[in-house]
Amino acid sequence: MRAIHYDRQGAADDVLILGDLPTPAPQAGEVLVRVHMSGINPTDVKARTGFSSAMPYERVIPHQDGAGVIEAVGRGVPATRIGERVWIFEAQSGRAAGTAADYVVVPCANAVQLPANTSYEIGASLGIPGLTAHRCLFADGDLKGRWVLVHGGAGVVGSAAIHLAKWAGALVATTVLEPQHEAIARGAGADLVLNLRGDDVAARIREATAGKGVDRIVDVNLVANLDLDLACLANGGVISSYAMRDATDERSIPLLRAMIAGAVFRFVYIYTVPLSAKQAAIVDLTASLEAEAYKPAIGLIVPLHRTADAHIALEQGAVTGKVLVRVVD
Repeated sequence: MRAIHYDRQGAADDVLILGDLPTPAPQAGEVLVRVHMSGINPTDVKARTGFSSAMPYERVIPHQDGAGVIEAVGRGVPATRIGERVWIFEAQSGRAAGTAADYVVVPCANAVQLPANTSYEIGASLGIPGLTAHRCLFADGDLKGRWVLVHGGAGVVGSAAIHLAKWAGALVATTVLEPQHEAIARGAGADLVLNLRGDDVAARIREATAGKGVDRIVDVNLVANLDLDLACLANGGVISSYAMRDATDERSIPLLRAMIAGAVFRFVYIYTVPLSAKQAAIVDLTASLEAEAYKPAIGLIVPLHRTADAHIALEQGAVTGKVLVRVVD
């Protein structure tokens, strides 16, 4: 099979190689998926560059997310799953081989049936962004009628959070950094779009919420936004942080201010989120897909041999929307 792989960490155009590798066979409890679309996430870039850890295996086929068709099953998996269209999550978690290849083997639970109305492009955009956004939003109760603030509403996780929050009946405010991102955030369904560089975000939030503040905050950059978050948060509200700019990021929490606000801090690293939470997220993601309420923006699709270009585009922030690799032409 064709596969993108690397045997050392470094720059994408230096270490990513397209070659022929043996097609894997599913073992007990596993399925073999013919990959149609492979999704790239920041964690894939960080793994390739050595952001927080050395090479975990001698050779790595990258990418956690993808979508395709089950072609074979291992012992204990119903043969009826053969031919099923699926989306894949955490394909390369604890394994050497991800979805940047013609075929990938994953535990059967990590290959989730795609609704008939859902494309492979959307399927490959679900995994890390959808599961992360869901954990940030729903770990602390129902959202119906509540206000949610999503930072980075034009980003991949940010737009996923907007889609899911609106599907759940929330009111959504979001921030962006660039004027051209405002239309993307509105297209995702945000009720209030604010520019971090031009708007008095805290004042606009207080005005929109009749002085109460927001019940949930989904934050892509807590180091930069903490003071603003506390100014926007309702008493007893939750701030969920899911990303870091640097492995050495640190920030002191103003304890008295946070205590008076009754603030709850939740840190989300999807690979350590409980399985039960991921299963609940899969149920909700499926329902939102069936309702056509989850429509992520696709920013770039490249063929398999141009995977390095896609990594570079994501790393440089040159693309707004999900970055995908088309494996099946």
